[in-house]
Amino acid sequence: MSSRPPLLPVLSALGGIATFSVMDAVMKSGSTAVGAFEAMLLRAAWGVALMLPIWWLRGGRVPEWPVLRLHLTRGAVGAVMAATFFWGLVRTPMATGMALSFIAPLIALFLAALVLKEPVGPRAWQASLLGLAGVGVIAWGRLGENAGGTASHGAALAGVAAILLSALLYAWNLILQRQQAQVARPDEVALSQFLFGGLVLLPVAPFVWVAPAPHAVWLIGGGAALAAVSLMLLGWAYARAETQWLVPIEYSAFPWSALMGRLWFGEALTAPTVGGAILIVAGCWWGTRGHAPDHVEQTSL
Repeated sequence: MSSRPPLLPVLSALGGIATFSVMDAVMKSGSTAVGAFEAMLLRAAWGVALMLPIWWLRGGRVPEWPVLRLHLTRGAVGAVMAATFFWGLVRTPMATGMALSFIAPLIALFLAALVLKEPVGPRAWQASLLGLAGVGVIAWGRLGENAGGTASHGAALAGVAAILLSALLYAWNLILQRQQAQVARPDEVALSQFLFGGLVLLPVAPFVWVAPAPHAVWLIGGGAALAAVSLMLLGWAYARAETQWLVPIEYSAFPWSALMGRLWFGEALTAPTVGGAILIVAGCWWGTRGHAPDHVEQTSL
């Protein structure tokens, strides 16, 4: 196990997270215009159109069944994860939504225990209490911001619940991302995410589809391009560095999301959001300190 993170994969991961944060702002705007599920379907269509020629020109071939099954699994998890995140993000400020999603590494510890039968030590339980306290602070802040009645409270809590569900799926996605990066090129990873994610959501189309305005279609196309770049940057990074060095970089999304929320939507950064984010990040740091994430990946490969 390396004692120092490699520079280029870290820079690639930083670029991928920054690009994803800008994509979140674009997709929040697109989801507001056409709905989260339709926005995800449009993004998937754009993504396949963008990535299929690149994959083909690079000599892409249909992978063997074990790799294809991994692509299918992550595509399905990613589709539901993204749809619930964007649905919640429409009802939640960007910085708040991103702070809530930071609970994912803590969930990953317990998910690894469930799937890989690893023991959960006292440090993980202590970290979980810190993380849950952070979630509680953020939820309390959201209720305070929406003190206009039962409907406002309900919308605020629904947004928080959707993002927490997305964080649960994202914890699983972190393990799948590392597995996928070990067996497929970045362009194949990006294409599979769009293709299989879109296929998973396709049955929902008859219930949510409305004719989108042209500006929404182009906006979501921009989101697809940003997502493709981010997926390839992260795929390249995760193929070349241990997850223990890359997962903490996820937290760089918070200032990017706060900036995008402020510039794009005029959202203020509130004290409960900052306080809750600090508690969640502290919990994740405490829970993963001394833990060997690379062992989790090697066992699950």
